[in-house]
Amino acid sequence: MREERTQAGIYDSCLSKGSYIHLAKSDIEVVESMIGIAEADFYAIKKLIQLTSPTDNGWNAIYKLSYDVLHMFAEAFLIFDKIKARTHECLFTYLCEKHPELEFNWNFFEKVRTKRNQTQYYGEIITYKDWKDAELQFHLYISTLKKAIEQKLSEKQ
Repeated sequence: MREERTQAGIYDSCLSKGSYIHLAKSDIEVVESMIGIAEADFYAIKKLIQLTSPTDNGWNAIYKLSYDVLHMFAEAFLIFDKIKARTHECLFTYLCEKHPELEFNWNFFEKVRTKRNQTQYYGEIITYKDWKDAELQFHLYISTLKKAIEQKLSEKQ
């Protein structure tokens, strides 16, 4: 019988496999560059949404780009902890385990990571409904991470 996957279990597995790489320093220039890229992609998402009807296949691109923005902000945030995760799964688990103050739901990260992988690697189509099911949380989590990063940057100056 397969063991239930939990946030704590995945975190422990990532830890035991050495999936968290300790960085020598928090490279602020890298963080700022990542923020710039993520913000440009987020702007593109907003434009794509305006151009895409509910029956179009463009929701794949919108969903994957939203996932990429979320992922990039999460990676940038972990730089302040001097941590780089080897996998997306370990990245999001670390974020939830080590930063409960952000009030993120690990199940959401798992849902969007799995959905993104299904389209990326297995050709599953993401529909308008799939997008609408995740849109609000994508925006909320991206906004939360952006604000947290901006706060950390202001503390560094």
